[in-house]
Amino acid sequence: MHIGLIGLGKMGFNMRERLRRNGIDVTGFDRNPVVSDVMSLTELVAELPSPRILWLMVPAGEVTDAVVHELSEVLSPGDLVIDGGNSRYDADIRNAEKLALTGVRFMDCGVSGGVWGRENGYGLMAGGASEDIALAMPVLDALRPAGERARSFVHAGAVGAGHYAKMIHNGIEYGLMQAYAEGYELLSGKDIITDVPGVMRAWQDGTVIRSWLLDLMVKALDQDPELSRVAGYVEDSGEGRWTVEEAVANGIPAPVITAALYARFMSRQEDSPAMKMVAALRNQFGGHSVRAADEGLPPGTTPAAAQETAVPPAVDETGSPE
Repeated sequence: MHIGLIGLGKMGFNMRERLRRNGIDVTGFDRNPVVSDVMSLTELVAELPSPRILWLMVPAGEVTDAVVHELSEVLSPGDLVIDGGNSRYDADIRNAEKLALTGVRFMDCGVSGGVWGRENGYGLMAGGASEDIALAMPVLDALRPAGERARSFVHAGAVGAGHYAKMIHNGIEYGLMQAYAEGYELLSGKDIITDVPGVMRAWQDGTVIRSWLLDLMVKALDQDPELSRVAGYVEDSGEGRWTVEEAVANGIPAPVITAALYARFMSRQEDSPAMKMVAALRNQFGGHSVRAADEGLPPGTTPAAAQETAVPPAVDETGSPE
C-alpha cells in the first residue's frame, strides 16, 4: 500500500518512519523542505495510486481546514482523507461534508502514543464509514502496537467519533497526571520521606496505580531528581477544555478533569489575582495579616504557609477562627 502523509512534525515524522518500517510506502509532504519528500500537495497527489489515501498530521483548526480545502480541489471521487491530528469532533463533520461534495471520503482518527509511538506503536480511535475503515486498515495495523487489534484500535463510530474518543482520552490523561503530580508534591513535602524517586519506583510493579505515566514520571526524576530544570508552567492542548465543555453541555459531572484543567491555568499565574483578593478579603473581615507583594518569603516557605503563620489566626465575632 502507498499513502500520502501531510505534516511531518514530531508526530508525523515518526509515524512516517514506523509505517515504512512496517511495509507501507509513504510519500510525505511538509512545508519544511528539509523533511518533505515532495514540494507541493499537487505533486503529492500525482504520486499516489488510486484510490488515494492521505493522512493529515497538521495542527487542528484553521490549518487543517485549509489543507482539506486544498485537497478538495485536487483529489478525485473515491479518494480517502484521514485526519489524524487533534481536531475537534464537530470540525470533522464539517470537513467530511465539504469533501463529500466532490465525492472524496473522510474519516478521523485520534492518535495516542506521543514521541514513543514510533517504537511502541500508537493507540488509535477511528470514526467513519465501515468501508473506509476497511480500506485504511493496513495503515492502521502498521501504526498500532503488535498484538490483539482490540487492545490498541477501535472503530468508535461515525465521522467525529474517533476524535471525540481521543478528546475524552486526553481529559482522563489530565486527571491522571494531576493525581500523580499532587502525590509527588505530598511526598516531597514530608521530611520523613528520604527517597521520593524510590517510592515512586516501588509503585511500578504490583501496585494498583502502576501505569506507563508512572514509568515516565520515574524516568523524569531519574533525569532530574529535584525537577530543577523544569518550570511549573503547564500548557493545555485544548482537548482538556473541550472535555470540560462537553461535560457542562451534557450535564455530566467531571470534577477531577475540571480541577486538573484549572490547576494548569493556576500554574501560569506567578501571582494569582484571585488569591490576592482572597488575602485581601481575609484581612478585611478577620484582620488576618497580609504579606506585601514585594516582601520576600523565608527559605522553603510557600506563600500560603507564610500567610497562615504570619500572625495568630484572627477570631470573628462568634469566637471562631475563619
